[in-house]
Amino acid sequence: MKQPKVVVLIAFTFLLTASLVQGQTSQTAPTLTSVLANQVKILEKEFVPAAEAMPTDKFNFVPSPSLGEFKESRTFAQEVSHVATANWQFGAAILGEKPPVDTAGPNENGPASLKTKQEIMKYLTDSFAYVDKAIATITSANAVEPISFGNGKSTRLGVASLTAWHGFDHYGQMVIYLRMNGIVPPASRPQPKK
Repeated sequence: MKQPKVVVLIAFTFLLTASLVQGQTSQTAPTLTSVLANQVKILEKEFVPAAEAMPTDKFNFVPSPSLGEFKESRTFAQEVSHVATANWQFGAAILGEKPPVDTAGPNENGPASLKTKQEIMKYLTDSFAYVDKAIATITSANAVEPISFGNGKSTRLGVASLTAWHGFDHYGQMVIYLRMNGIVPPASRPQPKK
């Protein structure tokens, strides 16, 4: 009696292992491009909702210098437009072209023509679409070729990596601004159970 159970158990184990291996081989292996794109997508999925979470009437919030070292700090809106401006510039560097929108403005905060939350949010979301398009052109063959960047040189890989860490640097500042206004950042809110 024990032998049929052992045979069934072995057969079941073999079928389970075979299906797991088949599932793994049917998935696409990560590429340099997909890893870079994923890093920026993670940034976008946290950054854009955080920007949207700040109410319009507080979008230009900046902490009072009496609360600490906030002298000459960017407003919340300037943090958002600064990252968007950088995205446009990073994408252009990767593609080897000029940014398709105006990125000039004081203190790298984007064009002065951006006034409303709606205008800044469109500038931001469009910047992510543009940098996504640029990162999609990175291959293992061109990733470390020298490219013009700012006043010097870099690589597509370096600029794509910079896109993610630069955005998260400013995201951290935005989180402080949100919490100072009694707003829990969307990424920190309890998630519904699945």
